[in-house]
Amino acid sequence: MSRILLADDSPHARQMGERILREEGFEVVSLTDGHAVLARLAEVDPDLILADAFLPGKSGFELCRYVKNDPSLRHARVVLTAGLLETLDEEEARRAGCDAILKKPFEASKLVATIKPLVEAAHAARGFVEASVSASSEPPSDAAVYAPPAPAPAIDAERVRAAVTLALDAAMPSMIQEITERVLIALGH
Repeated sequence: MSRILLADDSPHARQMGERILREEGFEVVSLTDGHAVLARLAEVDPDLILADAFLPGKSGFELCRYVKNDPSLRHARVVLTAGLLETLDEEEARRAGCDAILKKPFEASKLVATIKPLVEAAHAARGFVEASVSASSEPPSDAAVYAPPAPAPAIDAERVRAAVTLALDAAMPSMIQEITERVLIALGH
């Protein structure tokens, strides 16, 4: 079973993410801050890390850099997340080495479509690492290492529109509440 480390300080985002991922058959470990993620990375040994870019303690950017520079975690893929109203510097995310970016609230089909190929790539990388450690001095053949990417599925514009509509309908109450709170703060109330 594939293991995903979900790092987010928002209870709502964690609950949504956990539900979607568990329904897809993933094992999920949830944490609420970057320091906890660093402390548990070796123990959890995830295939994929789904981290809020603005996580307290250590940000998702910092976690991504750490994972990408740790040889024991090179197989792990990192997806950075941010809320609809948060500005995520995509160039900084790419420099940190992230494998994908997702906006919250999570829309199930988008989340799954994003992470499945990354989990498969992590499995392949993990297999390559395990094979090279256990093999004799003979290097693995190119066929064992390289698997061509699967062709992208055809995109149905109406299904995308329906998914976006559902996601917006689900997100609208929390977006209205958040915008209202920010306006009230700006107005000094």
